[in-house]
Amino acid sequence: MAGVQDCLEIKFRLIDGSDIGPKSFPVAASVASLKESILSQWPKEKDNAPRTVKDVKLISGGKILENNKTVGECRSSLCDVPGGITTMHVVVSQPPQEKEMKVKSDPKQQKCVCVIL
Repeated sequence: MAGVQDCLEIKFRLIDGSDIGPKSFPVAASVASLKESILSQWPKEKDNAPRTVKDVKLISGGKILENNKTVGECRSSLCDVPGGITTMHVVVSQPPQEKEMKVKSDPKQQKCVCVIL
């Protein structure tokens, strides 16, 4: 029975409403290791796949979880039911290079041309 309490069943909710998991994680697992698990299990058909752990943010109980914390340390913000599955929301941020490219390309797309007749 003690082994069951040392692990949590966690599923990860993606922005489109689909899920990765649920999968069992020890309470000693770091948030960074959860993110690595997400990267390895990311659905191949999804376009917005994160490239690194830094591209992923995990949110549980309205709080962004820090990489250096363990699941046990974050437990107060986890919305889990005893014996149930904890759901964490996954947010993927774009790498800075892609953001810069979009900002640079936006003014070109928003050019206004006036014609006086």
